[in-house]
Amino acid sequence: MFETYFPIVFLLLVSIAAGGGLYLLSKFLGRKSPESKYMDTPYECGVEPVGDTRERFPVKFYLIAILFIVFDIEVVFMYPWAVVYDRLALFGFIEMLVFIGILLIGYVYILRSGALKWD
Repeated sequence: MFETYFPIVFLLLVSIAAGGGLYLLSKFLGRKSPESKYMDTPYECGVEPVGDTRERFPVKFYLIAILFIVFDIEVVFMYPWAVVYDRLALFGFIEMLVFIGILLIGYVYILRSGALKWD
């Protein structure tokens, strides 16, 4: 039983040793910067942030994100379909036409409702 789990335990120990060793190396050999009053301030592209961090975003940001996910998943479904297209024959082709048709109807609805218009 020991020879079964030995590679896993060995890999775990090597990983812990590598992580700990790199941490200690950076701790002892790394550059030490003196404490300053700017150490705890937020840094955003060299410009001090202005305003409240709990600012509300328009719903359009979330809508665009959801649309991106939907059309990204479409590609995830199309790739395996394209790989096994020869075995699916006409049934697979019609199935993909129905899938793309449903997505096209959703896309037309999105366009007509004005979800993609930025005011």
